[in-house]
Amino acid sequence: MILRRCFIASSYLGILAAGCVDLTAPSPEYTQKVIQENNVAELIAEVQDTQKAEELFTKANKYLDARRYKEALNFYDQAIEVKKDSEEIWVNRGNALIALHLYEEALESYDQAIATRPNKNEAWYNRGNALSALRRYQEAIKSYDEAIVIQPEKFEAWINRGIALTKLKKYKEALASYNQAITINPNSHQAYYNKACNYALQDNLILAVEALTKAIRISPEQYKELAKIDTDFDNIRSQKQFQKLLQ
Repeated sequence: MILRRCFIASSYLGILAAGCVDLTAPSPEYTQKVIQENNVAELIAEVQDTQKAEELFTKANKYLDARRYKEALNFYDQAIEVKKDSEEIWVNRGNALIALHLYEEALESYDQAIATRPNKNEAWYNRGNALSALRRYQEAIKSYDEAIVIQPEKFEAWINRGIALTKLKKYKEALASYNQAITINPNSHQAYYNKACNYALQDNLILAVEALTKAIRISPEQYKELAKIDTDFDNIRSQKQFQKLLQ
């Protein structure tokens, strides 16, 4: 209980009693000062948290670049404890989880990034990659579509969308996706290579060799070796044109 005390001379009680001031009630000036001080304290704490989160995020990124994914994940988790509303931290955390083949957990991380910032292109794109790794291709395509809406010129999303469509045997749609990637980036050897795979799966030797030739021209060492073991080419592997290309 708060005791309210008013000091009034007894001889003037009848006149002064009505003017007695409750000393426990803060003045408007005092209230405003407290609010301002609290706001400043909150801003300082927020700045300090942001700085700490950025330091942890930087450390995590260094480990991610060094392919030390478990260490990176540890620092991303620490950064999130400090600042839960950073979509960049959630995205890179998801990337570390993908590298560790923890795809379901990666999905959760990308979903957190999207919840924080729905138009985060990287979150949708990498979410598609995680879903593709889980062979959930239809869902992956939807994620790639979201990424493309946000950034139509992201040719990597067009390529990976094409791969998911190829896995679903939607070859015509997949080819359209690869062609869009090539329109954006004419030197996209990944798009040419995946076009070759697409045609080979359809037993189209001529177009498969044509697309593979373009991929090999851009990156010969990579695709000659890869095509030798890629099961997508099994339908045309015995053909002389294909064998000659890989010599």
